[in-house]
Amino acid sequence: MDRALVDGVRRFNRTVTQRIGALEDAFLARGRPLGQARVLWEIGAGGRDVRELRERLGLDSGYLSRLLRGLERDGLVRVEPSGADGRVRTARLTEAGAAERATLDRLSDDAAAALLARLSDGQRTRLVAAMAEVERLLTASAVDVAPCPPGHPAARFCLGAYFAELGRRFDDGFDPQLSISAADDEMTPPAGVLLVATLHAEPVGCGALKFHGDAPAEIKRMWVAPPARGLGLGRRLLGELEAYAAAKGVRTLRLETNRALGEAIGLYRAAGYREVAPFNEERYAHHWFEKQLPAPRTLA
Repeated sequence: MDRALVDGVRRFNRTVTQRIGALEDAFLARGRPLGQARVLWEIGAGGRDVRELRERLGLDSGYLSRLLRGLERDGLVRVEPSGADGRVRTARLTEAGAAERATLDRLSDDAAAALLARLSDGQRTRLVAAMAEVERLLTASAVDVAPCPPGHPAARFCLGAYFAELGRRFDDGFDPQLSISAADDEMTPPAGVLLVATLHAEPVGCGALKFHGDAPAEIKRMWVAPPARGLGLGRRLLGELEAYAAAKGVRTLRLETNRALGEAIGLYRAAGYREVAPFNEERYAHHWFEKQLPAPRTLA
């Protein structure tokens, strides 16, 4: 990794942690550290499962337990078995906790306004736009992409959402039974692979490969959840599929798509796929694409 890039990230981190008060023992002068304040905010009005809290905040179980115990001692949170599953624990705000959360929200608004007040109108606009870009890129960096069995709940969620979206967007709807297959066994190694993208352990995208021996491999089931669009995830999934295919010796990739999916068509063209004559009889396709993958490097 370029040392200048690493140094830039570290300088940014030092500036931000100082400016937002992350180094103070009493965040916003409320007598508790930033970690506890953030947990209060994440629990929210409706409560949240402890497992989900841990995944959303990226905390280990022991540290989160200590934060919750501190909030329980202060009478701000209660942790109890979930009504749906006794093995699942749910954190809920008490009445005092809800009041404390509202106070933290007000003080956070005041702190943000005070930060902006020292800048000109133009600087404020630039800062907020830069913050939005940083937030988007940091969110993109938190996405994990990995092979997933097609029968896994995360995979079933993605595939179901993919089918439902095609059904809404295609002129004649979409019936996977009438489309060229990408069945579970065809997306399971060695016949193929299904990659699933997750953000805070929640599925947000997928893409699959079908292998055909020495013939070109097919890309199937490319989908990104609407909340995750704009993070570059479609391009990342495509790149991961290409890398996986290349590692298996594939030299040519093919895919087809529907004219309603303009953003997908743009993605494929930008990624170096060229439009070719139809190579199958997919009833829902209007465009067929192909890409030659570079040959693997050999050591001299």
